[in-house]
Amino acid sequence: MSASKICFIGAGNMTRSIISGLIAHGYCPQVITATNPSTPKLDALTQDFGVLTSTDNLQSAADCNVIVLCVKPQIMQQVCTELAAIDLSSKLVITIAAGVLSDRYPSYCKQPLALIRAMPNTPSQIGLGMTGLYASAGVTAAQRDLCEQMLSSIGKVLWVDSEDKLNLVIALAGSSPAYFFLFIEAMVDAAVKLGMNADEARLLAQQAALGSAAMLENNPDISLQQLRQNVTSKGGTTHEAIVTFEQGGLRTLVDEAMNNAIKRADAMAATF
Repeated sequence: MSASKICFIGAGNMTRSIISGLIAHGYCPQVITATNPSTPKLDALTQDFGVLTSTDNLQSAADCNVIVLCVKPQIMQQVCTELAAIDLSSKLVITIAAGVLSDRYPSYCKQPLALIRAMPNTPSQIGLGMTGLYASAGVTAAQRDLCEQMLSSIGKVLWVDSEDKLNLVIALAGSSPAYFFLFIEAMVDAAVKLGMNADEARLLAQQAALGSAAMLENNPDISLQQLRQNVTSKGGTTHEAIVTFEQGGLRTLVDEAMNNAIKRADAMAATF
């Protein structure tokens, strides 16, 4: 990976995840700067990864080639308005904020931008993330490659060809870890009601989930339906459980949940 100078504005969990992935893949910590209004998170990043830190967004951004905006959507306009004081024409700007459309950023920064929107999810914290990427018209092939290399350090990436598909990425990958946690939580709760120790129930459920995900990844040529059928003997215990899920409207509920997640993302975009 080329040693472009990177500035992370915001020092939250996702900044920490990306920096951790970059360092693990051999990126030089001395060309990475993280900024934040307060110092405790910055001190932890320096101690753990040896990166540079600052409370000065403007100077740090001016000195870098890549700016990664890792702040909440509610304060994105404020941060970008401050960046308008520097020339951003030669810099790549990457934003991980949900709900702020790409055309907002040139307006906030008062100049054209090479902008990429990135939608990572929380498993990025352990290097197993899934990130959706969308590049605005001003992004070069080299900048796309650099962004892909950066985000690949925390998992897999997928480029989408239209910005509206990022909301589908949010519903399908960004929010879905919570769906899986909820399903496993329900399984564990049911097992506890049936008399099992909660820790034992969690171990059984989480290892089954981990193994199932690995089977998906290791068998890309086998359909999801076939993988399910391979576990489901007609008239057996699994069949009985699957029939219960289907009769209970699981597919309809999932469809409604994903559509509501997308509607919320659309509403956020209208707000910001």
